[in-house]
Amino acid sequence: MDLQTTIYLVVGASFALYIGIAIWARAGSTSEFYVAGGGVPPVMNGMATAADWMSAASFISMAGLIANMGYGGGLFLMGWTGGYVLLAMLLAPYLRKFGKFTVPQFIGDRFYSKTASTVAVLCLLTASITYIIGQMTGVGVAFSRFLGVSSETGIYVGMGIVFMYAVFGGMKGITYTQVAQYIVLIFAYTIPAIFISMNLTGNPIPQLGLGSGFTGTDMALLTKLDQVVTELGFGKYTTTTAGSTLNMFVYTMSLMIGTAGLPHVIMRFFTVPRVKDARSSAGWALIFIAILYTTAPAVAAMAKLNLHGTVNTAVKAGGDLYAVEASIKAEERPDWMKRWEKTGLLKFEDKNGDGRIQYYNDKTKNADAKAKADAAGWKGNELTVNADIIVLANPEIALLPNWVIALVAAGGLAAALSTAAGLLMAISAAVSHDLIKGVFVPNISEKGELLAGKIAMAVAIVISGWLGLNPPGFAAGTVALAFGIAASSLFPAIMMGIFSKKMNKEGAIAGMLAGLFITLFYVFAHKGIFFIKGTDFLPLIGGANSFFGITPEAFGAVGALFNFIVAFAVDKVTKEPPEHIQHMVEAVRIPRGSKAVDGAH
Repeated sequence: MDLQTTIYLVVGASFALYIGIAIWARAGSTSEFYVAGGGVPPVMNGMATAADWMSAASFISMAGLIANMGYGGGLFLMGWTGGYVLLAMLLAPYLRKFGKFTVPQFIGDRFYSKTASTVAVLCLLTASITYIIGQMTGVGVAFSRFLGVSSETGIYVGMGIVFMYAVFGGMKGITYTQVAQYIVLIFAYTIPAIFISMNLTGNPIPQLGLGSGFTGTDMALLTKLDQVVTELGFGKYTTTTAGSTLNMFVYTMSLMIGTAGLPHVIMRFFTVPRVKDARSSAGWALIFIAILYTTAPAVAAMAKLNLHGTVNTAVKAGGDLYAVEASIKAEERPDWMKRWEKTGLLKFEDKNGDGRIQYYNDKTKNADAKAKADAAGWKGNELTVNADIIVLANPEIALLPNWVIALVAAGGLAAALSTAAGLLMAISAAVSHDLIKGVFVPNISEKGELLAGKIAMAVAIVISGWLGLNPPGFAAGTVALAFGIAASSLFPAIMMGIFSKKMNKEGAIAGMLAGLFITLFYVFAHKGIFFIKGTDFLPLIGGANSFFGITPEAFGAVGALFNFIVAFAVDKVTKEPPEHIQHMVEAVRIPRGSKAVDGAH
């Protein structure tokens, strides 16, 4: 069976599975629509949480980022997994005990203010919409490569699939669909890694293969990779960092507290019966996430070595298969390169007209590598490889069987669609439950609220699809900005709501607005405001990364600090919360018992 037919069959079967589960798990009440009835077992909820969490960024982009950044890319692993530890210890059990549907509802009730709830909705929508753009773009990329359609058509198909199981199933349908999506994506990620680890190291366990010997040599795989990249003018893979030590620390912290503050992840812990189950769910989620996250560094290193090997194996120079003098003839480039060229994510330009592909760092400060490249007549790097293709193209680069390539296609789509569904659920709940029922129409019936939730979900799908088709300039490149927004706005408010019984509504509102707007301002100054792509506001803040060298993607932790400072400053000069609110905070912090999840305002 040819590759394209295999991909159609595997992806089609996965879609049929998701839609079948959605029909079986239709939501018939607001409790089922928002929190799956509050009765999801911890293991299943952990699996669904893992699928909700492991987005297109984790499945498609993370290994590519690590492959490009080397050692410095480890901050994504530390930040995202560390955030779950914070979530399990500091947030999930207490929020579950509070017994509400959504994060804005917790903030509104804890800070006894509909204004606080509305501001929380604003923060939630900003973070979720920024995040969802990357998911819809990822759907388009996967469809355009594997199903032979345009990325626009891919996004439309993705919207239709999400509509089927999210609008009709609500959180109940999404939860059980995400369990299936986790199984699909984890097999899709690990099976190719096992194949490639066997090929390169003889060890079937990728995590161990990363530290094993490179086949046919007497050196370790990472040592071989360091040799390859340094000869081609790139930085040493095992020591390269992402900017300054301060920026790496702040970036990691931003990802950690952003993870703990993402509303679509927090909502998952409202779906379990008890406080104990919320903590247990977080533990299971960590285990399920760890399977992929510990595999990612191996995938990154092995994919980078394979990529260099593909381009640089045509000519042996000095007895070294990967020497800088070696390059492949353009006409002999493998089929996988030609297929990915059609997507625009891989590009070849013959700058010196020699009919060969030179893939090296033409901006290198390595004098030896530069001298060799000049002596060989190279006129600059001729191959551009988007980091997002590393995982998706990895099985093709390694010449794995067609069914493995098809499985990776299904896994990439499962990762993007599962997170998109979770984000859409958070957006829908914020609009229908927190704004319509909580602010504008408090007496709306359960049937009316359920209809409003489904309409809000459908509208959110249309808007997210449109944003995927027309991504704003500042959000098209990274979901790290979404984590920064959640870190700077929602996380401090939730923390203060749980652990500071004296924090009042004025402080919380001022803090959320301060954290949100200072982060957005710093991001906009670097990236340009919505639909004003390339706009340069850097002079307003004194230049690029002007705040102690911190990049905009890492600024969320700084925004969170401003949030805390402003909140406590305002709290000091305003009236403290009512007594019943302070007693409620103390009761929530007692780690025993729980309310039924009723979502009552």
